[in-house]
Amino acid sequence: MFHYTIETKKSIVDAIQSLEENLKEEKFGVQWQFNVKETLENKGYELEKPFTVLEVCNPQEAQNVLSANQLIGYFLPCKIVVYEDNQGITKIGMPKPSALIQMVEDESLQEVATDIENRLMACMDKSK
Repeated sequence: MFHYTIETKKSIVDAIQSLEENLKEEKFGVQWQFNVKETLENKGYELEKPFTVLEVCNPQEAQNVLSANQLIGYFLPCKIVVYEDNQGITKIGMPKPSALIQMVEDESLQEVATDIENRLMACMDKSK
């Protein structure tokens, strides 16, 4: 699977707040929070359910991977999505860095991608 997705009983707002706090513990900061629903509505389009994209970054890890291979910049910052599905369940998900890294065909970065993935998944799990 290219993604990791979990469910939470928290509201979108509470899930995002919890996620931001847990990301800080791993030295990941939220660079940008993109409220897709609100943006579409401002442009005259409707999205029924809340959908927010968080772009997160650990500066040290970003420096390390970009120094090794600039193509990794195509995947940065990491994205974590918090949304409500069609059944009203809040979900937190992300594309797996270990899956994305395979596209640049640089085996030397697989271990780093897996480490980042595990840390982000742990932050998500703590945010349930």
